[in-house]
Amino acid sequence: FVLCAVWRRALSVTRYSIAEEMERGSVVANLASDLGLELGGLAQREVKLDIFHNKKYLDVNKKTGELYIVEKMDREYLCPIKTTSCFLKLDVIIESPLRIFNIELGITDINDNAPHFRRDRVELDVSESASPGERFSLPNAVDPDVGINTIKTYKLSVSDHFTIEIQTGSDGTQYVDLVLAKSLDREETAVHNLILTAVDGGVPVRSGTANIIVHVQDTNDNPPRFDKQTYTINMTENSPLGTLVMKLNATDLDEGLNSEIVYSFTLYTSEKTQDVFALNPNTGEITVKGTVDYEDMKFYEMHIEARDKGTHPLLGQCKVVVHVTDMNDNFPEITIQSVKNTVDENIPVGSVIALVGISDRDTGDNGKASLSINQNLPFILNQSSDRPMHYKLIVSAPLDRELVPEYDILLTVTDAGTPPLSDNETIQLHLLDVNDNAPQFPQSFYTIRVMENNAPGALLSSLTAFDPDLHENQYLVYFILEKEIANTSMSMLFSINPENGNLYALKTFDYEIEKDFLFHIEARDSGSPPLSSNVTVHIIIVDQNDNAPVIVSPWRAHGSVVEEKIPRSTDKGSLVAKVIALDTDSVHNSRITYQFLQVTDATLFSLDQYNGEIRTMRMFSYRDPRHQRLVVIAKDNGEPALSATVTIKLSTMETAVKAFSDMTEVPLEYDIFSDLNLYLVIGLGSVSFLLLITILVTIVLKCQKVKPSKAAAPCRNSVISERNSTIADSTLVSNDAYWYSLFLAETRKGKLVVRQPVPKGSRYIVSSLPRGTGLTDTSDSAASTLQ
Repeated sequence: FVLCAVWRRALSVTRYSIAEEMERGSVVANLASDLGLELGGLAQREVKLDIFHNKKYLDVNKKTGELYIVEKMDREYLCPIKTTSCFLKLDVIIESPLRIFNIELGITDINDNAPHFRRDRVELDVSESASPGERFSLPNAVDPDVGINTIKTYKLSVSDHFTIEIQTGSDGTQYVDLVLAKSLDREETAVHNLILTAVDGGVPVRSGTANIIVHVQDTNDNPPRFDKQTYTINMTENSPLGTLVMKLNATDLDEGLNSEIVYSFTLYTSEKTQDVFALNPNTGEITVKGTVDYEDMKFYEMHIEARDKGTHPLLGQCKVVVHVTDMNDNFPEITIQSVKNTVDENIPVGSVIALVGISDRDTGDNGKASLSINQNLPFILNQSSDRPMHYKLIVSAPLDRELVPEYDILLTVTDAGTPPLSDNETIQLHLLDVNDNAPQFPQSFYTIRVMENNAPGALLSSLTAFDPDLHENQYLVYFILEKEIANTSMSMLFSINPENGNLYALKTFDYEIEKDFLFHIEARDSGSPPLSSNVTVHIIIVDQNDNAPVIVSPWRAHGSVVEEKIPRSTDKGSLVAKVIALDTDSVHNSRITYQFLQVTDATLFSLDQYNGEIRTMRMFSYRDPRHQRLVVIAKDNGEPALSATVTIKLSTMETAVKAFSDMTEVPLEYDIFSDLNLYLVIGLGSVSFLLLITILVTIVLKCQKVKPSKAAAPCRNSVISERNSTIADSTLVSNDAYWYSLFLAETRKGKLVVRQPVPKGSRYIVSSLPRGTGLTDTSDSAASTLQ
């Protein structure tokens, strides 16, 4: 319970006094006892209280008659006008019967509000040139409480430069001034943060604060300053344009325009340096704007000033020294001091071709260079002992223009930098020709085939030699080396163009007379001394089919018909006649085949196309004509083919004749021919053939009346025929021609055939010619030529 004072006054006004902010339910007074009301009757009656500010702060307990607090009361809210006294007037209305009581409730202040400033942050601008004692007004604090609970005093936080003075107005309000006690230095302290505290007199004591921020206004009293007087920078040469060298940072303790700095080169900075480096006037950045070349300048000096923008500008200075670091940025160079671009191909080994010098503008390892030949060439570099940057280019191996007519000697110079740089130079060396190569034919042996019957002057071949030398050393002249064959000089048979080596035939060749020629051709150059070489030429005459076959058996006079008689009882397969033809052409063209061109009865006779034998295909019948006419053609193998024909007239006889062997012969074969003697035998055979024909005609004329002898017993390799004397005469002539033709045919194959005569007692006479006739001697001489 809260003790309450009750005052009774006239006019029935009851007064109570309570402190503000009492808790809900707190009893203010007992109206029943104070107003003389009965508790029992109060419960049945209705009690009403006034409402203030839309709130019901008090109520009456009808059972106890107590007036209690329903809602907390704030004196500063209920009495907004700041006074020392605050009363709450209300009427208590009791009905049945109606009674009204006037009550005044005095609300006393408690220290429930702390002082506070309307602005909790106050900013002041004070020039650093302000004099001590200057005053600056500060805002007042307010406190809703009254009496001793209101503001009692102000306090300022500790400061060497400021203090406060409190003044009281006529209404008792206190005013506070901020007083400058000590000169300010913005560069030392640009902002002073002060706390102003307002303190009331209540219990407990309450206070409120405000932040006083004093900004010291700058004056241009500090020049720009660099942290160093001299800056040393190392940078590599050939830095790209725009490369940042360094950023200057001069400081000015002032602020505003007084602290804004502009950078510039002084007059002590050379123009060459200013051409290489750029200075940003606002940021102080030094960048590369030209070529930094170590070989041009080893270091650069820049004198720079920093000037502020104050009304009366102040400035500071510094020096920047840039040391340039060498890079391997210069390619080594090659200088050809002396060179021979043309030399003879037989230049001696060790001869000097060129004198070469090298250089490099860099320093240290970057300036050390070496010269080399990276190709596999017959040259070497000889470094001078007293001048290491000079070399001699020397021939290290024999040169040959025919192999390599010129050299592109690539000289490469390389320095020792990282990475190494290199350069190259090409020396062109041309070799002059020396007559050191003899003419060469593509082949050492030429075989040239020439068709017989060639036209005189025909081009046989072109025998061209090659000489790898140049000019007169390669101009060739061709000769036929003289050689006689059968007292005939080669120059009478062949001719060669001395300029181009075209070989011509001077005459028409006949294969049947001349088979080949062997001679030499020489090619000679025009050098000094001249060189030459020769080649063997073998001319082979190629046969043409220019000789028609000659039928040698059965023999007949030119254009005559051969007449033969045979018995009609001849058996099937019996030999009727044999046609033999000779061809003096080569083996290929002289291959002869036989065919019937005309035949009376094609079913009666057959002809072997290879050996020319005519045989019966069946026995004669009574219907067969008595006379049979056979025309045989002998055709060679040439293109176009040539041929000869023979007409055989066969007459059949009724007389029976015993069969006999065609001939008796014992062939003895010896491989005794060579290719050369074969041609001689053919020629000799032709002459012997003509002689034999003459002898045979003579024999036939003498033996026409000779009687046949008794038949002899058959012997090996003999043919016995029971023909009459007339048949024997014709058979004798035919068989002799056959044997001679067989002899010629077989001797062409390199074999010797010896004919054995029919033994004595034969029915037919085989002539034995005496030696005096010359036939035996001729045959013997022909046989002796076989090898």
